[in-house]
Amino acid sequence: MQKNSVATTIAYVAVFTALVIVLAFVSIPVGTAGVPIVLQNAALILSGLILGGKRGGYVGLLFLFIGLALPVLAGGGTTLRALAGPTVGYIIGYVLSPIAAGAIAYRAPRGKGGMTVVFAIAAIVGLLVQYTCGAIGLMVRSGLNVGPAIAAQGPFVLVDTAKLIVAVIIAVGVHSAFPDLMGRKAS
Repeated sequence: MQKNSVATTIAYVAVFTALVIVLAFVSIPVGTAGVPIVLQNAALILSGLILGGKRGGYVGLLFLFIGLALPVLAGGGTTLRALAGPTVGYIIGYVLSPIAAGAIAYRAPRGKGGMTVVFAIAAIVGLLVQYTCGAIGLMVRSGLNVGPAIAAQGPFVLVDTAKLIVAVIIAVGVHSAFPDLMGRKAS
């Protein structure tokens, strides 16, 4: 099978979408804004790190599309419910963050050290995309001003940083084992 064949892309996107859906079972409510700590956000960034921006974006889109009919979001929510609530921005960030993270990650050098640094930057950018979209959503749906909307991200920073560290370790390991994912041959 070719690296960029349609069948390969469908398989990768399906597997990562299933991973994101399975991680819906982890949801810890935090704060008053109604936004829980979840693993889905890190899995979506991981999809970008491993699959690249385009396929990572497909994971986000497929995940939200499935969520139109099934309760696949953390806490048993659906996409429609999330779009109507304070988490609307995060939902939009779920599509944009793997695109941003993947676009950066797929520019990483071959060596593990350089790859790790670029992947870490990509993961942080992906998370910042989620936080930015989330803050905008909180301003629109919850009527928060900019300061409180940004401050609402505070309880998540340490936990999300830990999740990103794990995601980067996994992504570097996957790309080291399967260098052809980025169109590279083993050195």
